[in-house]
Amino acid sequence: MINFRKTVFETSFGFADQLRPSDRREVVFCGRSNAGKSSLINKICGQNKLARVSSSPGKTTTINFFRSDSDITLVDLPGYGFARRSGQELERWSSLMEAYFGTDRNIELALILMDSRHDPTEDDYDMISYMNRFGIEYWAVLTKTDKLNKTELSQRLDAFEELMDPHSCSGIVPFTIRNEESAENLRKMLSDRLEG
Repeated sequence: MINFRKTVFETSFGFADQLRPSDRREVVFCGRSNAGKSSLINKICGQNKLARVSSSPGKTTTINFFRSDSDITLVDLPGYGFARRSGQELERWSSLMEAYFGTDRNIELALILMDSRHDPTEDDYDMISYMNRFGIEYWAVLTKTDKLNKTELSQRLDAFEELMDPHSCSGIVPFTIRNEESAENLRKMLSDRLEG
């Protein structure tokens, strides 16, 4: 099993021309601004301050790379859908995403974080289209499941199964940072997928 606790920060890039070639397998974390990507990375790696967490949306504006166990790199992408970004900032984000996904990188898997209480947004579907366009396998990680009771969670999982079915989603994963069992389940799923 991959030891995610060995993960260390490697580097950050804010502009397309700064990206280095990919020499390790990458697991990409995507989602709307403030979706909890950094918190999720911290949780599965068992470290509180590995990825910077903020309560303000749009705080992660760079692509952050974390060198993990084995030959795996975790990649924390800037959040999408933050309306208060300037036109110039949105253009930089778009250019950075095109460069990241459009170059010859060894992207093994993407995790798209979505709030379990709500249907995917238009921005989520845009990111899903990105994945399908570049032939990248992805899972839908449904966050904040602690806010739902068992019946509600079961209903939302069924709803997401139906919503994701036409979009080539490889897996739907319930998750909450408030539960260690949830983190351990995701670690195991990732290990099984990456070592299989």
